[in-house]
Amino acid sequence: MKKNIHFDAIVIGSGISGGWAAKELCEKGLKTLVLERGRDVKHIKDYPTANVDPWGFDHRGQLPLQVKTENPIASKCYAFKEDALHFFTKDEEQPYIQEQPFDWIRGYQVGGKSLIWARQVQRWSEYDFEGPARDGFAVDWPIRYADIAPWYSHVERFIGVSGNRDGVAAMPDGEFLPAWDMNAVELSIQDKIHSHYTDRRVIAGRCAHITKPQPVHIAQGRTQCQARSLCQRGCPFGGYFSSNASTLPWAMKTGNLTVRPHSVVQSIIYDDASGKATGVRVVDAESMEIHDFFATVIFLNASALASNMILMNSVSSRFPNGLGNDSGVLGKYIAFHNYLGSMGGTLEGFEDKYYYGRRPTQPIIPNFRNVKKQETNFLRGYASFFGASRGRGVANESDSLGGAYKDSLMQVGGWGVGMMMQGETIPKESNHVRLSADQRDKYGMPLLVTSISYDENDHKSKADFWSQGEEMLTVAGVKNIVKHDSKQNPGLDIHEMGGARMGRDSKSSVLNKWNQVHSCPNVFVTDGACMTSTGTQNPSITYMALTARAVNYAVEEIKKKNIK
Repeated sequence: MKKNIHFDAIVIGSGISGGWAAKELCEKGLKTLVLERGRDVKHIKDYPTANVDPWGFDHRGQLPLQVKTENPIASKCYAFKEDALHFFTKDEEQPYIQEQPFDWIRGYQVGGKSLIWARQVQRWSEYDFEGPARDGFAVDWPIRYADIAPWYSHVERFIGVSGNRDGVAAMPDGEFLPAWDMNAVELSIQDKIHSHYTDRRVIAGRCAHITKPQPVHIAQGRTQCQARSLCQRGCPFGGYFSSNASTLPWAMKTGNLTVRPHSVVQSIIYDDASGKATGVRVVDAESMEIHDFFATVIFLNASALASNMILMNSVSSRFPNGLGNDSGVLGKYIAFHNYLGSMGGTLEGFEDKYYYGRRPTQPIIPNFRNVKKQETNFLRGYASFFGASRGRGVANESDSLGGAYKDSLMQVGGWGVGMMMQGETIPKESNHVRLSADQRDKYGMPLLVTSISYDENDHKSKADFWSQGEEMLTVAGVKNIVKHDSKQNPGLDIHEMGGARMGRDSKSSVLNKWNQVHSCPNVFVTDGACMTSTGTQNPSITYMALTARAVNYAVEEIKKKNIK
């Protein structure tokens, strides 16, 4: 075993929340080691397909059959195509056991999934934090909107978020750059929904794309989003937020950051005598050697399920069932987002209207179900995302050759409208992950067992979305509406959360209101594993805000010598 190295702080994971932990820690003067399981990826330099033309790909951007066959899980992800294969973890690289079907989408490299995320960012509301206590599920969140609101602002100003100040209580306003425009049909739908309903609003999508660069973005070396819709390749303009374009280079400029790729974290080291975690044990993915690194404070940001794995594998005489697991809830109450329901239809008229260019977001109808009180036969609600567009050319593939087909591409078709749900699911003890007792991977880590499924509440929520969505689209003039059930497995939403939830009571939660392990106060968990419930919003900006808030607290505690 090689010589141990001590840092002020260790961050496990370099994705969205890990990058933020590194930035905040380094800015506050802490010598920080970031441990990343995958390879190094440098901004711009390591985006090999960023500027490749469609004809520059051997398969014109599509998946080779062999790749799809070898990756039945990863290939379900919409972004797993020829131009972005190198940013996804292949199925064989980290096997796991599906006790119930679960699609675990991973991106192990410096920057993690921040290179391939969907970049939609909406704040939680007071109603989301109050939900579990009000409706009697999970446990009460130990924080409320007021606790995190200034940290949302802190994050939004740095990453760049486009949107409008809409005054919708269920999806609070933030620090916004100019919003992306809605097209003529979407504006018509907005007007008709607003005229017909008093309880629902249509707003422009909110996304982590720079529409008007501010000095802080220029200082990061980032510029305006070019609306190329090639985001999954890595953006050489830094138009969207990623750890690679933003937080990690910012942290590196302080001189306090060390990044160590190819470092598969085996466990967090706990010292019984001092009653605290002292470091992190890793397996070098290239040499297979074991290394120990030591620090005063540790931030766990490996991604929701990976962080659960590390905590469960961090056993000691004090924590025989996993670090911080006095409550017995570690690995339990996993939740996700319900994407089962969608629909689409056609809209007559607007033949003289079109739109120019692309955009990285869609209009949103924030959740209007069970917001202030229980009103339906299911718990919680859903956000609805929709978009309108025009087709062109000949739809029949048999006519996709010849002069007539090429001429038809100059003709625009009619308008189509599509809508999808993003539903809150209820954390349940039965939805859990655990470590295999007898199967290990090539690094000696027990395989993860996933036992996560939908329930009756999810299907009731889907049925309500279908009913309400059809009604709203009909009000807007949409016809020929067809409903669709994706039947996708949990996990393909890529919003898995929980397992090391925050709570007020150490008997029923792993973390306190500062994302601090109740029984090991120098370990913080600020990725998706910390979530007590899921809300109906895309979760990443909440992870970032929780991370910045937790770092600020941790550093103050170090100064007070409460963490040492």
